Amino acid sequence: MGSGRKADHPAEDSGGGAAHPSDDPGQGDGPADAPAGAVETHRRSLRGGSTLRDDPPSVAFLDVAGASAGLAGTPLHADDLPDGVVVADAAGRVVLFNAQAAQLTGVPTESALGRDYRSVMPLVGHDGHDWWEASDPYGGARDRVRQPERALFLPDEREILVAARYVRARPGGELVRLVLTLRDASTRAERSRADLVSEVAHELRSPLTSVKGFTSTLLTKWERLTDKQKLFMLETVNADADRVTRLIHDLLDVSRIESGRLEIRRQVVDLPGAVRRVVAGYVAAGEPEDRFRVEARGDLPQMWIDSDKLHQILSNLVENGVRHGAGTVSIVIEPCEGGTAVSVRDEGQGIAPETIPRVFRQFWRSKRRSGTGLGLFIVKGLVEAHGGTITVGRAPSGGAEFRFTMPAGTPEFV
Repeated sequence: MGSGRKADHPAEDSGGGAAHPSDDPGQGDGPADAPAGAVETHRRSLRGGSTLRDDPPSVAFLDVAGASAGLAGTPLHADDLPDGVVVADAAGRVVLFNAQAAQLTGVPTESALGRDYRSVMPLVGHDGHDWWEASDPYGGARDRVRQPERALFLPDEREILVAARYVRARPGGELVRLVLTLRDASTRAERSRADLVSEVAHELRSPLTSVKGFTSTLLTKWERLTDKQKLFMLETVNADADRVTRLIHDLLDVSRIESGRLEIRRQVVDLPGAVRRVVAGYVAAGEPEDRFRVEARGDLPQMWIDSDKLHQILSNLVENGVRHGAGTVSIVIEPCEGGTAVSVRDEGQGIAPETIPRVFRQFWRSKRRSGTGLGLFIVKGLVEAHGGTITVGRAPSGGAEFRFTMPAGTPEFV
């Protein structure tokens, strides 16, 4: 494995990498090749007798003896920590690997000590790329001090949450210790469920309060209200009921996507015609016709798609351009390898590069965006259920561009 410098480094906090300790993660894979006393240093740390001060005291990882002072003589060791902890020295060799790290990774502590950190934990990102090659802890920019926690995958495809701390001898100096914390990704799922309950409660409170207030007023003061007042209240109740219905449908879609129970009923679909029908709906609702541009390029293959799901995908993306973009909303349909690609572009401010990785997450909303934050998550799930992909980037006009591809598909009975 090379030093792996890439233009698109993962998001990091600044504050310092040196030349990579070794370009061969497998070199010295046994404790025998560890820095002198590394294994014994780890053992002493677990007994509470080591402060891991083989490097200068100013960059010591954990002063165990000092931390345990005054605790009724009970020593504090790495296995007392609730998360997995992995420490690699200036050469990239693992010098500390606590019991929680061993449990999460499936790598025994004795096997991990002394080996290159990359061979102990060959982590892969969601895009399938080697995480260590992408982040390059030892060879990257020297102003980095940490990596925020993110979900990564072990070789057996188990997901864990990893955060990193870059310990340097001085600001902007060489990396003298790489400190990693590991957590079970199931904790994130529990947090997501709690966020879902909180978000749903918040989204339901406003329309239900409105419905309750207006219906109560209509029931108690019907005779005293003018026809205009009654009409306004009834229209508001109807709009809020539609809002609650949309939220319930979104939640059902989220549930089906996450459980893998989303049903796709394929049929031949005229993709340009479907796009034009969606645009016609917005024009009928009051949007100016010249705000939209539909362009079909080349010879499109016959597409077998779930027409209802396609309408939902297109409606979400066009609405995103109308509500959050500016200028003309362009929809371009063109053939691609094995199917068709659709690009929805606007001429607004676009999406900040640092937020792009979060766009398709549940409840993602920028400071300028309203809504439940479920629309783009659902779009991604619907596209992927067809075997397609979706990306977001910068449009030629400077706004946001959402581009999804759909394989041509086959009839369900084939």
